[in-house]
Amino acid sequence: MQHGIRCALMRGGTSKGAYFLASDLPAEPAARDAIILSVMGSPDARQVDGLGGAHPLTSKVAIVSVSSEPGIDVDFLFGQVLLDRPVVDITPNCGNILAGVAPFAIERGLIKPSGSLTRVKVRTLNTGTIAELSVETPGGRVNYAGAARIDGAPGTAAPIVIDFLDAEGSVCGSLLPTGHSVDRVAGVDVTLIDNGMPVVVIEASALGRTGYEPRDQLNADQELKGRLEEIRLAAGPLMNLGDVRDKVVPKMCLVAAPAKGGAIATRSFIPHECHASIGVFAAVSVATACILPGSPAARVANLPAGREKLLAIEHPTGVFDVRIAVGGTAERSVVERAGLLRTARLLFDGVAFPRETIEISAAD
Repeated sequence: MQHGIRCALMRGGTSKGAYFLASDLPAEPAARDAIILSVMGSPDARQVDGLGGAHPLTSKVAIVSVSSEPGIDVDFLFGQVLLDRPVVDITPNCGNILAGVAPFAIERGLIKPSGSLTRVKVRTLNTGTIAELSVETPGGRVNYAGAARIDGAPGTAAPIVIDFLDAEGSVCGSLLPTGHSVDRVAGVDVTLIDNGMPVVVIEASALGRTGYEPRDQLNADQELKGRLEEIRLAAGPLMNLGDVRDKVVPKMCLVAAPAKGGAIATRSFIPHECHASIGVFAAVSVATACILPGSPAARVANLPAGREKLLAIEHPTGVFDVRIAVGGTAERSVVERAGLLRTARLLFDGVAFPRETIEISAAD
């Protein structure tokens, strides 16, 4: 007889994932991951025997618990479930799945709504990053309906405002792990940056591409993908990530001058497939790279004036708006605060069933 485990499916931003309470999963990582892999149906390219959506953007999990850290409401462990290997990668952040954490915590009773707008401080355990999420809660319930629209997700929904309080260097240890805004890696100028997500930023023209190619064309471009992987493997140790052959970070991002009135055009790889849009933390990291004098992104970016900047990051299916507050000097700019708007929606809440051979033992 199969033993079930409670699980919610949620769309967070432009991703979709399975959300669990940590107390419903084993505390031991190997046992926990075995259940997650079984529930999601990995490894299998179609994930036909699980809840996964057969794509990196829909093969994600969130594990949520009440935080023991003073001033923090909930802790969130993100897992990227690989399709081709039995791996749950907990190295990176995911700002899209993060968008669903506060609504999920409220739905599960971890957080009590406070008036028509509830603010939830979330610590991402993967990296220690802290964010404050603002969720509409009229009548003490999460509101999912609204007029906010994000490119990469159909329709409209209630806005979820995310302000990152300390994303800088969350994975690599510093914003610029080499200390430089420009490095020469595998024969090309790049920016190695981590403002919530380790990203290698490269001018598309440096690799003989325009940066405006359709996603399908880039996914079929084996020569480009081979060159990007060469650069990625060389960048890994420089970013304090070690051998990244079996990791989903760093992400790779081609940049070009904006084509649709935004700040910069991007083609983001995650890391071996071109993203339909761009990840939350990748967008924040690229936006940050835009203000670094002399960097590949700064060379092509069109930045608005003023200390408070709204940067429209163009991607294959639209734009992603990042709000940043810039300080420092003209020679050495500093991003003091980064934020953005996402949406989320509860899709399903029920019981998931791992294979009978997987033993379930909830965390203490």
